[in-house]
Amino acid sequence: MRKALRWLLSLVVLIGTAVVGSASSMTAAHAAEPDIKERILAIPGMSLIEEKPYEGYRFFVLNYTQPIDHRHPSKGTFQQRLTLLHKATDRPTVFFTSGYNVNTNPRRSEPTQIVDGNQVSMEYRFFTPSRPQPADWSKLDIQQAAKDQHRIFKALKPIYGKNWLATGGSKGGMTATYYRRFFPNDMDGTVAYVAPNDVRNKEDSAYDRFFRTVGTAECRAKLNAVQREALVRRDEIVDRYQKWAAEEKQTFTVVGSADKAYENVVLDLVWAFWQYHLLKDCDTVPAATASTDDLYTFIDDISGFSAYTDQGLANYTPYYYQAGTELGAPSFKTPHLKGLLRYPGIYNPRNYVPRDIPMTFKPWAMRDVDRWVRHHSERMLFVNGANDPWAAEPFRVGRGSEDSYVFTVPGGNHGSNVAGLPAAQKEKATQEILEWAGVAPAAVREGDKPAKRLTPYDPKLDKQLVEREPLLRP
Repeated sequence: MRKALRWLLSLVVLIGTAVVGSASSMTAAHAAEPDIKERILAIPGMSLIEEKPYEGYRFFVLNYTQPIDHRHPSKGTFQQRLTLLHKATDRPTVFFTSGYNVNTNPRRSEPTQIVDGNQVSMEYRFFTPSRPQPADWSKLDIQQAAKDQHRIFKALKPIYGKNWLATGGSKGGMTATYYRRFFPNDMDGTVAYVAPNDVRNKEDSAYDRFFRTVGTAECRAKLNAVQREALVRRDEIVDRYQKWAAEEKQTFTVVGSADKAYENVVLDLVWAFWQYHLLKDCDTVPAATASTDDLYTFIDDISGFSAYTDQGLANYTPYYYQAGTELGAPSFKTPHLKGLLRYPGIYNPRNYVPRDIPMTFKPWAMRDVDRWVRHHSERMLFVNGANDPWAAEPFRVGRGSEDSYVFTVPGGNHGSNVAGLPAAQKEKATQEILEWAGVAPAAVREGDKPAKRLTPYDPKLDKQLVEREPLLRP
């Protein structure tokens, strides 16, 4: 009996020693693992711009060396800016792009909030400072941009090995969709918010139908009346506009004159109202009999007088170039402005890009993407706003698409998201995002509990930013 007891005690000591030794080895191995910054900067072509502290995360602003032309990599490189909000390497990663400049402050897109993951955010090529020098604008197209994302994904996937989702809003939603079309196996899911889909650039009757029915008849009449009055008082307002431009050192070389710029600003008015406002905001629309001061303020608040100055246009030259070469641009009829417009055809992306940059439209680009989404998409979610003009021509899923959805926020504008969906759609969308990311709790997968975001709300990280985009029509 004593011999058996001594043997048992010896076995316990041996097991304990082995466990301690194993734990020590694991601790040593963990301690020996390079810091995440070291691992990121060990990627060829990756360099650090700065690191910004944020509790619970590491946040890096980075540069990554990209080929100017992915088809011919030997023809030079440029530095593309991106950011990394690091949570943990054992969490999923969300690949976000606005389709414009990258925000160099930490923030979480809605899918990142839902899955409690990391977030990589990419600045779109040709938006400064991520612009090749000299700039060969023929290298700005949706496939080159998709290859930018693909290279970043391939570079980071060995570090962030869990599931990846692509996301973005408006042009960012378009970007996420185009990326998925050209590299369908990179991402485990795609969430595209308020993403326009201008399949046939010259057939835009959908926008006319939208403006005939959006909101209420009373609100539509008020907006049309104030838009018309803005042109009736044109000379008085343009005189004030020119004085403002001189004081602010704003110029009009690209569009041609302050008067031409003003016509564009006024044409934006109704569209911009519905894009960024809600039906309840119709109470803020002034009467057509309002003072010129009130009219001027309203036009500036809704459309923005700086939008068509050289300085305002320069920030968005890459967008206007893409709108005039591949993406297309919306057009709509304005019968209530008959006799007041002086520059037919001016509301066109060609007129917002310097003339020394050549542009040729490729009508097949959007048709190809639309066809792929309808018949081959998988694990894709499109979220639109019912009162958003861009939703007049949305992406649709059809026969051949799998596990893909199009949901609409009732009364929603260009800031529509999953949180604003009706309850059943919100839960379904949240569940799909969690499952695509590989982090759906068992009770959610089995239907025992409703799907909910995995993070508490953070007022700094989660503040919604609605990209104020250019408005135009060809």
